Amino acid sequence: MGRGKIEIKRIENISNRQVTYSKRRNGLIKKAKEISVLCDAQVSVVIFGSSGKMHEYCSPSTKLVDILDKYHRHSGNKLWDAKHENLNSEIDRIKKENDSMQIELRHLRGEDITSLRHKELMVLEEALDNGLASIRDKEMEVYKIMKKNEKLMEEDNEHLKYMLHQQGIDMDGGEMENGYHHHHQVREYQPQMPFAFHNLQIQPNLQERF
Repeated sequence: MGRGKIEIKRIENISNRQVTYSKRRNGLIKKAKEISVLCDAQVSVVIFGSSGKMHEYCSPSTKLVDILDKYHRHSGNKLWDAKHENLNSEIDRIKKENDSMQIELRHLRGEDITSLRHKELMVLEEALDNGLASIRDKEMEVYKIMKKNEKLMEEDNEHLKYMLHQQGIDMDGGEMENGYHHHHQVREYQPQMPFAFHNLQIQPNLQERF
């Protein structure tokens, strides 16, 4: 017993609608693949679900843009006119803005100003004065930062010199203390000479008296 035909209308139940969408979408893409292989046809399928998620298939060695161009040529429908018009208008606007900025830049450099009127020259002069004032303020700010960093470096250098000096004093003091103890130990353990020999040493020319 075969399945009965279902009524083609919107499925109200969201879960059933999603299940049906997934099954039919996969079946449609499968049929597109089969016809592209069996019949060597150029096929492209683009599907957007109710959630906005896109699924697509394009036959091997075929680009979607090529199929759209063929559709444009064969059907005569102008798919891209509105989009191209908007893009061309935006490109023209950007070009005009760029040309205006280039002219303004030449004027700021003092070029091509012979045709400017007195009011335009005054506006240009004011812009240059404002720019120069901003540059001087920034220059002063950078100078203050440099001087501050220079002072910090000098302070660090002085502190380093002081630390090295203190370390040198500590090392000299340690050497003197070690030398004192060494000399004291040598004298403490030095063997004593006999008394008679000691007297001979402290009486010079003893043989001349005999």
